[in-house]
Amino acid sequence: MKTFNLEDFIGGWFVGNFSPSLFSNRDFEVAVKYFKKDETEQAHFQKIATEITVVISGEIKINEKEFRQGSIILLEPYEVAAFVCVQDCALVCVKWPSLPSDKVLADE
Repeated sequence: MKTFNLEDFIGGWFVGNFSPSLFSNRDFEVAVKYFKKDETEQAHFQKIATEITVVISGEIKINEKEFRQGSIILLEPYEVAAFVCVQDCALVCVKWPSLPSDKVLADE
């Protein structure tokens, strides 16, 4: 058995085509992400990848729509996502394929 800590990975991403990664592959990425109330992410989209976000706890807004524990959000290529954490939250994110340079800020 090997053990690791999520803090040892960048932005909660621990599986994918990047380093460090527990399972390096081009097919998909997996992350567990924690945000504090009022944290945001700049509006962005993926050119190729599709991303699923599962709200494990807390409350978030994406594009002004509220999501709570149990919500699953599917974002397809070119769908812009503007993220705000409404209550401290935990999220699981899965993205495919694993293309670390695919993210584009919406104002670029």
